[in-house]
Amino acid sequence: MEKRTALYDIHVKLGGKMTAYAGYSLPIHYEAGIIKEHMAVRESAGLFDVSHMGRFFLEGADVVATVGRLMTNDIGRRAPGAACYSPMCNEGGGVIDDLLIYILSTDRLMIVVNAANREKDYAWMREHLPAGIALRDASEETGLIALQGRKALDILTRLAPDVVIPQKYYTFTDGQIIAGKRTLVSRTGYTGDDGLEFYADRQDIPVIFDALIEAGRQDGILPCGLGARDTLRLEASLPLYGHEMDEDTTPLEAGLGIFVKMDGRDFIGKEAMLKKGAPAVKRIGLELVDKGIARDGYLVYCGGEEIGRVTSGTLSPYSGKAIAMACVKTASAGAEEVDVEARGRRLKAKIVPMPFYKRNY
Repeated sequence: MEKRTALYDIHVKLGGKMTAYAGYSLPIHYEAGIIKEHMAVRESAGLFDVSHMGRFFLEGADVVATVGRLMTNDIGRRAPGAACYSPMCNEGGGVIDDLLIYILSTDRLMIVVNAANREKDYAWMREHLPAGIALRDASEETGLIALQGRKALDILTRLAPDVVIPQKYYTFTDGQIIAGKRTLVSRTGYTGDDGLEFYADRQDIPVIFDALIEAGRQDGILPCGLGARDTLRLEASLPLYGHEMDEDTTPLEAGLGIFVKMDGRDFIGKEAMLKKGAPAVKRIGLELVDKGIARDGYLVYCGGEEIGRVTSGTLSPYSGKAIAMACVKTASAGAEEVDVEARGRRLKAKIVPMPFYKRNY
């Protein structure tokens, strides 16, 4: 039986179409449907339950430097109040998971992991952290919701005029009071638009969720499910674990080189990535010319030669175009056009820059 987040009853009340995902029962969409939920984020605001994501707390002297040895990004450069995205790799350079690390203090961190990888990540960290670092899985006792879209900040300040909103992306403020509940407010998200994420005790998350929905009603806020979360992240060309990366794919091959800091530091997987040299494959963006949708796993061809596969694809609600990301041979990544094999027929597609959607905020 799937687990339920603290918002399960609210999802059902709002007409959520529930589905099993990463061991949880979650809404794939509500009564409005995926497209309207997607466009609510692009034009106003949407509110997501992402409590299924894992949340670990780590404490101990020099915890930032110690945990930094497990991450490809240099979290040691961040001060308390900063959040940092980083892949975490195995000895072969493959991605165990991609994480969000919050620097709570010099000796305390919160790490947010993908729901499907929660147990694996916990075991890996436990195995590779010294005895002086305390690791605690707080996923079931806390909750996480995401308010995303151009009206997100307006909605929050209407609800909580005294709240301290993080001024920069990938920063956070802790101890904020929203709807009478203590909350960590983070300027982060997974949609390509501005937005905020809220961490609070499990029993407090439904109160905050309801209050945000009410505060955003005049702006047309919608509760949003997994479907819109996926189409939004794909428009923004954001990778998804198990699609654009896995334990056999390095961050460099997944197009995440900006989050791999090699100079002056050591981390698990570095040596393997150096031995591999320049990546033989590359993540690219595709826009279909022929009618159809490129789905995950569809093969990609150039000049009749198989060069890779689609990792994610959809019909973009914002542009109306069929878009996809693919992992292909680096030597072919500069081509103008390729073919995508879809159910026995070849669809023409052009290689286009990523992201497919970008908003400056």
